[in-house]
Amino acid sequence: MQPWFTDAKLGIFVHWGIYAVDGVQESWSFYDDIVPHEQYMSQLDRFTGARYDPRAWADLFAQAGARYAVLTSRHHDGVALWDTAHGDLNLGRDYLTGYADALREKGLKVGLYYSHSDWNHPDYASTRKPGRPPEMEDNRYSECSAQDEDLVAWERFLAYRDGQVRELASRYRPDLMWFDGEWDRSEEQWRIKELAALIRSYSPDVVFNARMLSEGDYATPEQGAPIEPPSGPWELCLTINDSWGYRHDDHHHKSLTQLVRYFTETIGGGGNLLLDVGPMEDGTVPRPQAERLEGLGEWIRKHEAAVYGTVRGLPAGHHYGPSTLSADRRTLYLTLFDIPRSEIGVRGLVTPVRRVSVLGTGTELAHRVVGGLHEAVGVLWIDPPAGSDLDPHATVLAVELDGELELYRGSGRF
Repeated sequence: MQPWFTDAKLGIFVHWGIYAVDGVQESWSFYDDIVPHEQYMSQLDRFTGARYDPRAWADLFAQAGARYAVLTSRHHDGVALWDTAHGDLNLGRDYLTGYADALREKGLKVGLYYSHSDWNHPDYASTRKPGRPPEMEDNRYSECSAQDEDLVAWERFLAYRDGQVRELASRYRPDLMWFDGEWDRSEEQWRIKELAALIRSYSPDVVFNARMLSEGDYATPEQGAPIEPPSGPWELCLTINDSWGYRHDDHHHKSLTQLVRYFTETIGGGGNLLLDVGPMEDGTVPRPQAERLEGLGEWIRKHEAAVYGTVRGLPAGHHYGPSTLSADRRTLYLTLFDIPRSEIGVRGLVTPVRRVSVLGTGTELAHRVVGGLHEAVGVLWIDPPAGSDLDPHATVLAVELDGELELYRGSGRF
């Protein structure tokens, strides 16, 4: 795992493709027969990208406090966002060079999403995942019946896939490759190890998400925040409204306060938040989504000491809210979502506390330890902040320790 990834904390997921023309669900709308296939594919000729400005994207992502972004270079519908020489489906223009260049100009890492699956490729539905019942039970776009399997066609598909991935790796040298669609086939069918070696031959330090199976570097929970965070590196991918791509009828946007909560809970559990935007067909990010990115960035700048250069915080039960810990393990950052009505308690803190202050204002708060018996330490009680020290979305307290963090995790004297 590359250190930049675990230090990044926030990335921006960008779902942009022909599905934004009619505002339908990306790929799945024809796969599930919600939109006729012919109608879905007619969006290809109506996609313009007329106001696509990758520098404006990069400016917005940097303003949000993101350290990387991931763009859908090719979704399950097989439509490529670059002028690929492999396959018939692309937009006749390279949208990726400007994206990669603009991100790097802003110091952001470049991520590319690529779907293992291609439900439009004529050779894709030529085989089936091992262990499937012999009759065709899934979907005509993704598999064939056992008697119709054509392994020669599957080899052609893999050659097409490798050709596209080689173009992505050699042209754009991505820092991160975010794969999807792995459920359709086995690791052996995808030839994951060979695919990883191909990409690393151009980008030796590339990071892979878990959908590269045995070659994945980090877990990718999607939409549902984990109750118990993964033990290793991970990333929560989350939409701002209910959709990945642009939907005309989806106005169910999460509030900025909700997004701050998702973000602090994610980084408190040692993960990154990959927050999704769905640009409109012309390439502009919808204003409600841009406003939330701007607001999140403002909150992060005010509290950046509790964000960047930190590691996962206290385990559940020590503090009622998320927390992060400085890399030297000497400052604990406590997040408060609500206006405290009384003292804030922290349990099991063995290391003495030197000072407690409100991050962003510097106001010092009185604190004391009450109770404790033998090895079972007392409770740290912190006077609540009030008035101008309270942030409208989440207030953060900096607890400076007299040494590295040490916790008591026992059950006390019986």
